[in-house]
Amino acid sequence: MRGTLIAASLLLPLVATAAAATPCAEQIATIERRLESPGAAAVTGSTPSAAGSPKALAAPPAGRPSDPATVPQAGRIAEARGLIATAREQDRAGNAQGCNDTMTRAKELIGALP
Repeated sequence: MRGTLIAASLLLPLVATAAAATPCAEQIATIERRLESPGAAAVTGSTPSAAGSPKALAAPPAGRPSDPATVPQAGRIAEARGLIATAREQDRAGNAQGCNDTMTRAKELIGALP
């Protein structure tokens, strides 16, 4: 009985943390994983992390996107990273709408990452 109470008290903070995740925080995490993928690293010239996104391509697809605005560019990705940091602060402050708006702009800047 005592062991069960100890185990439950150790798990309670983990459950509370998982329940506190917001939709915008989930968006932020998803985009950050995309930015760490091998395909994104090919665009930015950085080294991909081992984590990356399981849905991301290993390399950019052949050819060019039909919409030139969706071509990923290193400078725009760097700007998007700044917006992601802003969105994270907005999310922590409880500004869900501001966070969502900032993430929409960040996604537009990132473009069509592989």
